[in-house]
Amino acid sequence: MTLPPAIDAARVAEASPDDGGGMPREAPLAMPVQDLSHWDMSLGHRPARPGRDPWSARILVFGGALVLTAFGGWQMVETVSVSGNPTALQLVLVVLFCLTFSWIALAFTSAVLGFGTLLRRPRPMSAPTALTTRTAVLMPVYNEATARTFAGVEAMREAVEATGLGDHFDWYVLSDSTQPDAWIAEERAFLELRGRLGPDARLYYRHRAKNHHRKAGNIGDFVTRWGGHYEHMLVLDADSLMSGSAIVALASAMEADPDAGIIQTLPLIINRNTLFARLQQFAARIYGPVIAAGLSAWSGRDGNYWGHNAIIRTRAFAESCGLPDLPGKPPFGGHILSHDFVEAALIRRSGWAVYMLHRLPGSYEESPPSLIDVAVRDRRWAQGNLQHARVIGAAGLHPATRQHFATGIAGYLASPLWLMQLVVGILLVLQTATERPDYFGGAGFSPVFPRFDPVRALQLFGLTMAVLLAPKVLGLILALLDGPVRRACGGAGRLILSSLVEILLSALVAPVAMVIQSGSVIGILLGRDTGWNPQRRDDGSIPLRDIVRRHRWHTVLGLVAGIAAFAIATSLFLWMSPTILGLVLAIPISWASGQLTLGLALKRRMLLATPEEASPPEIALRAAALATRNAARGYDDTDSLVAIHADPALAHAHGRMLPKGQRRPRGAIDADQTLAAAKICEAETVAEAQLWLSQKERMALLHDRALVDRLVRLETSQA
Repeated sequence: MTLPPAIDAARVAEASPDDGGGMPREAPLAMPVQDLSHWDMSLGHRPARPGRDPWSARILVFGGALVLTAFGGWQMVETVSVSGNPTALQLVLVVLFCLTFSWIALAFTSAVLGFGTLLRRPRPMSAPTALTTRTAVLMPVYNEATARTFAGVEAMREAVEATGLGDHFDWYVLSDSTQPDAWIAEERAFLELRGRLGPDARLYYRHRAKNHHRKAGNIGDFVTRWGGHYEHMLVLDADSLMSGSAIVALASAMEADPDAGIIQTLPLIINRNTLFARLQQFAARIYGPVIAAGLSAWSGRDGNYWGHNAIIRTRAFAESCGLPDLPGKPPFGGHILSHDFVEAALIRRSGWAVYMLHRLPGSYEESPPSLIDVAVRDRRWAQGNLQHARVIGAAGLHPATRQHFATGIAGYLASPLWLMQLVVGILLVLQTATERPDYFGGAGFSPVFPRFDPVRALQLFGLTMAVLLAPKVLGLILALLDGPVRRACGGAGRLILSSLVEILLSALVAPVAMVIQSGSVIGILLGRDTGWNPQRRDDGSIPLRDIVRRHRWHTVLGLVAGIAAFAIATSLFLWMSPTILGLVLAIPISWASGQLTLGLALKRRMLLATPEEASPPEIALRAAALATRNAARGYDDTDSLVAIHADPALAHAHGRMLPKGQRRPRGAIDADQTLAAAKICEAETVAEAQLWLSQKERMALLHDRALVDRLVRLETSQA
């Protein structure tokens, strides 16, 4: 399969006569559905330039983690064997410890590798002065805040135009929105922006009637309809921002490497002000580069893809990434939720390189504002990653790809394993406190108690904490060594204090997050599907009653665990006190996590500060200014029926953007459309239509040109 010849901008901008979205004429690329059980090697792309071999880095990371885990496991065996042969319950504790310790050991060795990588000075990157290929910049949206989304698109487009290479980029807003007000707000914003930019803006908008396969289906729809126009596509999220130089650099990197299938950036979190979001922002900025550099070093050209802020070779995607539905029902069957990992795996299977430019500046994103918002998103991610257990054995996958899948799965199994380890520890202490000594199990006549070696236990605890905190310490050291970063974070003292604040608050959040994630994993294993809820991106706090409802059982669990531990042994209570405290305070911790006042108070004292706060990126400042302007225009306050009724030009453009009607099978009835037609015909005013029509009926009306025309003819108010 080959791409059609590159076409000039004028031809691409030529729209179909009935397309108010100005979409270019279709240039489809076929996306065959991939067979995960068989792979024909003759169909794969053969890389001409494999790149540097990362096997030495992999031996260091995985070999080091294995040695560290073996040492920790041996220490645990010695700890529980002080009174002779360990009991069955003690052996279970050893197994659980080795599983959980291996997870943090791998993070430790990867961070050490990343630390060494970042100590070396990078090669200076020269700014591209010319491009020969064309790239589509894709912004998929799903019931997002329209003012901010279109501000980001406009700001990034301006930044790319300022490089002088804007003619090589076209801009697409690909809507999967299912809320009528969001849909019409997007059309309003698009039409006004295109009107300001003029007919040569190369800005397009498409709304899908059915969000089949969600984001993967959204991108797939673009590829199969317009992908033939473009050698590359830059995939964003609704909260993504990228500088013009970063976007151009990605396109240039693709041109320079004909074997690259995906080039991923490392997005930094910006614009966050709630307490919890600032924790994430600080951790991602100070500790994230160490982890990313290590991951990039051992992955090499066998890397992964995180679904956004990455450039993809369109032909490679079309040939390789037609995702199948997995057999069975959700949560393990059906549509693949975490499609990005699988897309990277299939592109790599076809021989294309997948790697990360972790040093490339200018790539940004935002994060959820509170603990509950993170939990909602994390529930979907948990299902997607556990679903990869059905994909990890697919034919032809690279070993590094299987490791990416395994790491993702282990990341979500770690929480229930930690919880099980905690429960087994409690049972062992209870057994020690209640079990009678065995007078005949040991040598001589001395009684044998099931007990632990306290000195080794303390040493093992110290080792675990050191391994767990080492990536953060290494990230902090790099930040302290970097003069501009250190000064931007308030100096060495405030930077160290910020790290201590982050570690303390994260320690309080960790028990609640562990229980939430464990519940999610258990629910998935029991067959509960999570669905796909829109992500909340603003900084609004969650009502206290919702927080209490969400966390009341966590508080009860903490109280029960604390009382039981104290009744069993004071030492057990002290050992469990961090976990007990986090659970007992789950409600106030969750409430505080979403508070702007607490986050801004730390910001004023330059705690949890990042360089991007001290000197905000130009792209972020411009996007914020445009978002304020867009908000003043009322995009996010759009009522779909009122907007269509009040603006005949919008109604006309909306009708032109609708796809040509498809004839329903004979006898088939669309209940929502039938009810919408009946109600709109009965209504005399737009106020009555607002009152009578449900959200689903509004969507049905907005998909029908005749009903839209009827809406426009309604009276504004009763005479």
